[in-house]
Amino acid sequence: MPHSNPLINYLEAFGKINPDDKKLIHSSFYFKSFKEGEDLCKTGEICREMNFICTGILKIFIPNEDGDDVIHFFLKENQFCSILNSFTNQIPANGTIRAACDAEVIALPHNVLMNVYQKIPYLKTRIDEIIQQSLLDKIDIRNSYLGLDATTRYKNFLVRQSDIALRVSLGDIASYLGITPQSLSRIRRNIL
Repeated sequence: MPHSNPLINYLEAFGKINPDDKKLIHSSFYFKSFKEGEDLCKTGEICREMNFICTGILKIFIPNEDGDDVIHFFLKENQFCSILNSFTNQIPANGTIRAACDAEVIALPHNVLMNVYQKIPYLKTRIDEIIQQSLLDKIDIRNSYLGLDATTRYKNFLVRQSDIALRVSLGDIASYLGITPQSLSRIRRNIL
């Protein structure tokens, strides 16, 4: 087994994992690479993998009533990413996961993960707790933008998600913040 696996290293931050369990985790899941713009899961498909992000940023977007894609979340290194309802219940996804920049993930296929959970029950609890905290963090971030004017939303984004701001397109930032690209360009000119 290679001496470093980002998923195992991350999971161990929440508690020790014995060597046999590490071997099982390492042998059960696999690395995948995605170029910017490639989809990991599309609206209407069943999300068959939970992804642990090793490098890069993924975005989750959902089409609005006009058919335009609206970015709801960005996820980065050391975060799990899936369309959770689709993955958990194996039903069609209401959103799409796409690489916002080149990304490498560890893919955890649903059927394999369920099998690993049978063999390592504490792993399910640990991953569920991490995902629950991640959902709470996403809600907190999204709520921090509510009721703010476009300039303040953008300034808040630069503070709260500065690492993402530097790595994704302005069009993606505009979509995420609910601002037109033209307005975002104007805001940037005025504050820089």
